[in-house]
Amino acid sequence: MTEPAGTTPPVGSSAQPRVVPLRHPWRWVGSAAIAVVIAMFVHMLVTNEAFQWDFMVHNMFRRPVLNGARTSVLLTVTAMAFGLVGGVVLAVMRLSASPVLSTAAWAYTWFFRAVPRVVLAVLFGNLGILYPKYFVGLPFDHWILSSLGFGDAHAHLFGVDARTVGSGFFAGFLALALSEAAYMAEIVRAGILSVDGGQSEAASSLGMGRLLTLRRIVLPQAYPVIVPPTGNETIAMLKDTALVAFVPVTNELFFQLRAIGSRTFNVFPMMVAACLWYLALTSILMAGQYLLEKRMAR
Repeated sequence: MTEPAGTTPPVGSSAQPRVVPLRHPWRWVGSAAIAVVIAMFVHMLVTNEAFQWDFMVHNMFRRPVLNGARTSVLLTVTAMAFGLVGGVVLAVMRLSASPVLSTAAWAYTWFFRAVPRVVLAVLFGNLGILYPKYFVGLPFDHWILSSLGFGDAHAHLFGVDARTVGSGFFAGFLALALSEAAYMAEIVRAGILSVDGGQSEAASSLGMGRLLTLRRIVLPQAYPVIVPPTGNETIAMLKDTALVAFVPVTNELFFQLRAIGSRTFNVFPMMVAACLWYLALTSILMAGQYLLEKRMAR
């Protein structure tokens, strides 16, 4: 005998209750709104003549632009390599029991995290104002030798012209690398502090020195904490290479694209080309960061 519709099956009955899926109407409304916005954006890209896609594609792959992209990548790699090594050294100094080392590392990170990188780039590009040449030798050599009766003698081992040291590329490298070392110092310090102190004590009880413990025990366990923000810093470094155009570094990606726009009086298409270039390069770095994090997670 069948039960009337709408009645509840008795306890112990084999009849299965009807499962009604939960509906989310606002999800469909939000998805439709986003689809409309995307369609409007694509329509603007296709129909707006201000983009000048033919002109943009024709100029964004010229040899000077490709050389500028290579310079940006080179600056990113060298500045990050220096910043990573310097960050490890500064982090160890910050965690040192010596107040002199700890204070010096704190002062370094305080200064280079406080001053914008574009200001540092312009400052290092004008270091020749302080000294026309940089010498390596005995400190206060002129005063010491003059007091001994040697007149205008100097005890210089070698000297470097400030125009060589203060070249655009080197000034930009110094600004990016020294600043990055300050940021990496805090990242590495956070990674080291995330490792249980008992690990170092156990290594010390086995007769391992501090440097060996840091290299073999502490840093390998700190990598999962250090790698993600380091990947973000690398991506940010690639974008910050555009700042060296203000030194100026003439063979840099943003400088070359902006120069083409100024020369042809079509600035906007070249700024869009710059966005596309940085989107492509940073996407490659993001993919590399994802693969590295996935590998380390295993």
